[in-house]
Amino acid sequence: MTTPTPKRTAFLQADLFGGKGEVQIHDLLSGAAAPPFSAVLWCALEGGGSVGAHRQQHDPEVLIGLGGAGRAFVDDVPYALNEGDLVYLPLGSLLRLENLGDEPLQYLIIKAKG
Repeated sequence: MTTPTPKRTAFLQADLFGGKGEVQIHDLLSGAAAPPFSAVLWCALEGGGSVGAHRQQHDPEVLIGLGGAGRAFVDDVPYALNEGDLVYLPLGSLLRLENLGDEPLQYLIIKAKG
């Protein structure tokens, strides 16, 4: 038996966490319960954009690069965020992102209860 996939919701955020540019965010769970996962977000950060520093307050997460050229900073340590790259964010860590290219930086955020 499979669980029906919820209709995903999408929204646009500008200058997220004090960054610059727009991020298109698709909530793939759309509020559906899927323990232990608390969020699955497909994101596209516009070319040259950034997401400002913000702390992982509720759940650890992983970022998975889907396309474009970017960099993730976890507690100010830089990590590549390109297609196929995975970046782990422990609970309490500080994250910021940069799109290094002109094309959208696409990435998946998966948050799960520890």
